[in-house]
Amino acid sequence: MPIANVTLLADYVLPPMAADPPPDLVLTPLGGEGRTVREWLTTFHLAFVAIDPFTHESAWILPTAARILTTFEQADVRVAFLCAGTPEECRMFLGPHAQDTLTFVDPDRVAIKGCGLERLPAFVHLAMDGTIANAAEGWDPAGWKTVADHLALVTSWTAPVIPLPRDPGPFEGSPAVALI
Repeated sequence: MPIANVTLLADYVLPPMAADPPPDLVLTPLGGEGRTVREWLTTFHLAFVAIDPFTHESAWILPTAARILTTFEQADVRVAFLCAGTPEECRMFLGPHAQDTLTFVDPDRVAIKGCGLERLPAFVHLAMDGTIANAAEGWDPAGWKTVADHLALVTSWTAPVIPLPRDPGPFEGSPAVALI
């Protein structure tokens, strides 16, 4: 007798879920003074791509992430990279993007942990009230498109095309924090 309606456990595994950061979480820009999430969100939403400068996965997505952030740089949203490294490591990894795009340094991954991220790279939209409006972890083009489309909707902007033919194929990403 054939087995019908068998559901696998994998069907119930939820994708990683980011968590609202504490409002007093400090985000420190390259060469600048750290400010709390609450302070960064007084005027605009914040959209950032969290990356790990020590992994291939973040290197693979860098041109795509830069393209997506550049699309929104004139919208009513601050765009940034959140880089899990020292200022020097962030500059080395990002190259010219470190000068062109707001970059938060997070050498101890406090901000990454504060946002509840489990996989990098990640694309995160923080609303002005400090909540995560949308997020996608790893490189899931459909997930990143959802984040971009929603951000475009709330900022009355045009969303970028995701993915483009030159973008990498989907991948899970690397662990956001080291497993000990």
